Amino acid sequence: MKQKTFTNSQIINGIAFSFSLFFLLSSFVATFYTKEWGSVLHNWYLILITPCPLVTDYLEVGGLAAALLNAGACGMACFFFMAFLKGESHANTLAGYFLVVAHCFYGLNFFNMWPCFLAPFLYLRLKKLDFNNNLHICMFATSFSPFISEFLFRYTQGGSYAFGILKFNASGVALTVLFSIMLGFVIPAILPGAHAWHKGYNLYNGGLAFGLFGFFLYNFMYHTMGIGLPATIYPHNLAYDVFGRSFRMFSNLFFLSLFLACILAGWLLNGNSFRGYGRLLKDTGHASNFSAKYGMPVCLVNMGCQGLMFLLYLNVIILFTEGVGFTGPTIGVILASLTFTAMGQHPKNVWPILLGYQALYLLTLFFCHINGRELSWSLSTQGYINAVAFATGLCPITGRYGTVAGITAGFLCASMCTATNALHGGLVLYNGGLTAGITALILLPILEHYLPEAREEMPSSGASRWATIAVVANPRTDASQGTKKQG
Repeated sequence: MKQKTFTNSQIINGIAFSFSLFFLLSSFVATFYTKEWGSVLHNWYLILITPCPLVTDYLEVGGLAAALLNAGACGMACFFFMAFLKGESHANTLAGYFLVVAHCFYGLNFFNMWPCFLAPFLYLRLKKLDFNNNLHICMFATSFSPFISEFLFRYTQGGSYAFGILKFNASGVALTVLFSIMLGFVIPAILPGAHAWHKGYNLYNGGLAFGLFGFFLYNFMYHTMGIGLPATIYPHNLAYDVFGRSFRMFSNLFFLSLFLACILAGWLLNGNSFRGYGRLLKDTGHASNFSAKYGMPVCLVNMGCQGLMFLLYLNVIILFTEGVGFTGPTIGVILASLTFTAMGQHPKNVWPILLGYQALYLLTLFFCHINGRELSWSLSTQGYINAVAFATGLCPITGRYGTVAGITAGFLCASMCTATNALHGGLVLYNGGLTAGITALILLPILEHYLPEAREEMPSSGASRWATIAVVANPRTDASQGTKKQG
């Protein structure tokens, strides 16, 4: 019998549905694992109404089952838009989906996502752009969701907040509405400029654009206005404490099942073979759309392999260095590490970035030792775990300029990763992408100056534009550039 073939769009939608369903089923399993079966909905409610600057750990706020329920609900919402809006899903859509569900474990929830998610539709409608073709912009906009929670629950109430009590006022609602509308029109305008700065060598283009804009918003709304600075809420979650602030066994089984299923599904959809994956591993990842070049079945294999490599890295550093374990943010960034596995990331161009983090750690450890000082951080400190997942967006530097350049990129990124959060007060979720963008701005001119033979002009074809995160062109351009007219 002839094997049924699926389009890239159908597979991308299938990935979104399958991951979301897996989160929901895992939430049910987690209720028995943590013995929280009688309080999951209440715990989810606590997640929804808690201010959430980086890095608010939803496992601590509401527990493992509630955090998985939150990810499943947000993921399913994205899937319904992907499946029922007219048009096809593409690699950018999948990237947006992974960024949404990743942050559902720290900072993004089913309540604060909607103002940011829906606002860009106003822009798309005004410009007569295809909704589904530009749905990723709506997903990326959820990076500003912590602002929504602040405005509703704390900012307009004199900075006071009572954990577990729903309380907001008319001024908070009005500020939220105005802020969201502003985002809907600003975000599509600032993304292309950020891409021009780093020339596609930072896949997390939104992180640089949003981080710089968030820097302005945060300083204007807080420092300029003289409002008390936002702080992370640290409630007492009994199950979190009982499990030693780390759900290591559950998380490993969860992700092993997920990533092995990705490899198996890719193998089956690829005609019971891994044909094409070797070619993908030779790709530089620069301005490259893996889904269009190699097909989504091969990208599924890549997704599973990339996830397994990052999971192994985390287990090793958690085992051999002192820091945090499998917290909400740790679980989230494992999902974030999959973001561009269909458009630039693969194990071969990512591992030097990881090695760069280890190089900084070992060098700093050496200098602290010879100076008789204790090192204040490790590779398993939460900030460094979060940052390394987004630093993998610098993988085109490895692909274009080689392993040493990739290690250097990781080294530079690691040295700045805990400083950039203060720029926006933790109210922009893509802080790691901001750090990676700054790294690219510093390193790229040096590489281009000393290694001019490795430079290559970015292709101008429509396909290459898909490798650029959230670039919105003039509405009169054709659909191959991501801006097909509505209707």
